[in-house]
Amino acid sequence: MRCFEHPDVILCPGGPMLLRGQHAVEDADGLPHETTRPVTAVCRCDKSASYPWCDGTHKSLPPRLRPA
Repeated sequence: MRCFEHPDVILCPGGPMLLRGQHAVEDADGLPHETTRPVTAVCRCDKSASYPWCDGTHKSLPPRLRPA
């Protein structure tokens, strides 16, 4: 059986950046935040109430304001 590697970073069109594994995400103030889950969603729309983590706010934005 052949094992395939999974990418560490996936950009979801119109949505978050997914990080697989352990990473440190820096917020706008330069403070590092360690990931604690196997897969973590990071906000790319800058509207999340739990920034730098995605809370799904991008879904309520008009398409032109969603991340590319």
